Amino acid sequence: MKDVLRSETYNQYYFGSTSDLQKRLKAHNAGQSNHTRKYKPWVVVWYGTFEAKKLAQEFELYLKSASGKAFMRKRLLI
Repeated sequence: MKDVLRSETYNQYYFGSTSDLQKRLKAHNAGQSNHTRKYKPWVVVWYGTFEAKKLAQEFELYLKSASGKAFMRKRLLI
């Protein structure tokens, strides 16, 4: 499962993969990730599932590109 989290405090987004979204969100909000600790609290703004891990990884790379960020703002974060 791919997910997009948004910081409620800062204008930051986090793209990740997980098999347990609720557990991952709790971990980020508990400060267990060095990268996301300073931007907590986080909320889920989008998630999606993929048939293959490779497809999920490719989609994450796309979301991190300039055109992927535009796509995310226009299509995923309505």
